[in-house]
Parts: sequence; C-alpha cells; structure tokens
Amino acid sequence: MRDISSGWPLPDEGIRFITPDFLVRKLATHPLTQNCYPLGFGYYPNAQNHQMERLQHDDNLLLFCTQGEGEARIAHQNFRLLTGELLLLPRGKAHSYQASRQQPWTLYWLHFDGLTSDLMMDRLLQLAEGAVLKTDLQAKLLGDFGSLMNLRDGGYQLDNFIHASHHIAQMLSFIALISRPRLKLKSGRYLDLDRIHSLMQEKLHQQLDLDTIAASVSLSKYHFSKKYKELTGYSPIQHFIHLKMQSACYQLDISDKSVQEVAAELGYDDAYYFSRLFSKVLGISPSQYRAHKHR
Repeated sequence: MRDISSGWPLPDEGIRFITPDFLVRKLATHPLTQNCYPLGFGYYPNAQNHQMERLQHDDNLLLFCTQGEGEARIAHQNFRLLTGELLLLPRGKAHSYQASRQQPWTLYWLHFDGLTSDLMMDRLLQLAEGAVLKTDLQAKLLGDFGSLMNLRDGGYQLDNFIHASHHIAQMLSFIALISRPRLKLKSGRYLDLDRIHSLMQEKLHQQLDLDTIAASVSLSKYHFSKKYKELTGYSPIQHFIHLKMQSACYQLDISDKSVQEVAAELGYDDAYYFSRLFSKVLGISPSQYRAHKHR
C-alpha cells in the first residue's frame, strides 16, 4: 500500500482512508475511473503537531483548511494557508507542511491520480497565487468533502469508487469554474472581472462599446482588451455578444416573440444583423434554433 499518510495520530472524530493497491490498479485501468480517482483522503480536526515532508511526490494532493492555519514549503518557496483556502501540491514537487502551533488547522485532504489528474491540478494552479487558491466555496467544499468521506462506509466495492471518481472530477472542475482568475496590473490593482461582467449584464439590452467597458476599470481600451483576453480567452466584446446570444436563446425558448422582437429587446435594430451574429455564434439561425426545440 502507498505511503501517502503523514501518520498523524488520528483522534476519534478524525478520518483517514487509503485506497488499497489492488483497487488502485483496477481504478487506473477501468474506463470509468482511469482519468481521475482517489488514492486516499481524510479529515484531521484541530491537528495539533500535524506535519509532513516528502522529498518525492508521485501523485496530486489537495489540502483544504476549514479552521486555523498552517504553512508549507514547496520548491524553496514558503506559503501560508489560512481558513477557507486550498493548498495545491502537484506531482513531482518536493514539499513540506505543518500546522500552526498557536492555531492548528483543521484539514480535509485528498490524494488523487489518473490520466487527466495532472491537467486538473495545472488548471487549479493557474488560478492560484503560487500554491494557495483562495475561494469563496467553503460551504460547498465542506459538503463535497463530506460526501467523499462517506465512501469509506461502502468497503471496497468498485461502484462506490466509480461514483467517488466522478465526484472528485466534478469537485475539481467546479472549483476551477468558480475561482475567478486574477491578473495584477502595473498599478498594483487586480483586474476586476466581476465588475466588468456586472456591467455587461446591466447593459445586456443595449449596446456597449469597448471604450465604456475599459473606462469602468480605468484602463485604456487596448491594454484592457489584451489583459481581458489573457484571462478569459475571449475579447470583451466577444463575451458580451455571447451573453446576448444566450439571452436570445432563452427568449426563443420560452416565448413566441418574433426574431425581430427578440433582436430589438437585445438592442439590435437590424434583425438581419442580429440573425447573422446568432448564426455565427450558435451555428444555426434563430428560426432554426426555435424549430429545434420542438423536436
């Protein structure tokens, strides 16, 4: 069996579950689990004197601090982990970590592996500050980790681990979805995507140009457009158009409004121009889209 546990003395309310080697081999080759599966997980409450050092690390590890704090050292860099934060420890990185003596952390932890596990970890690292990911998902993650802990009640049945594997993939992808990427500007400020997207939603039924969006975050339109695309993969105007087309789909689904009326509601006086934009984004015309809902 893999030595993936710190060996911290487990109290009655703590949890430590290690996937046995025979099951790891099965999970690594099963088509429903081979992409991402658990090697071990646990819950360490008020983990006084908890510490670990690994000179070799051949899987991916996620630590979620729910109370207290601690610190970690990864590749000669020091990190502090606070309540509500995630520590990301990717495969191949020697590391050490320990709970604070004054305020020892309470941790959930998860070792995972699989064909896409490195890609999942890389995605989270892109959103993190170093190895620490700040998130507002504490309540959601508590529920997700709680569900994972329940796996130990089912023994080593494969069906339980198929479910757990998909649960982990969903949990990691949701963290990546909700954790906003942050880009630091030369001024020291961060580009506020929430503010930008709120403005887009506010102006959804009107027109909105690049100058106005850039001005809302006090940047030139050229600098803003470049930084926005670095974070999202789209230009600001592309994203705004996508939001409009999503709203158009909703209106075509729930109402009998004509294409011209839907276009007008979204700030397009020219229904033909609106239809061309819709087709470019969706791949079909508004009338074709509406016809599909009846199939």
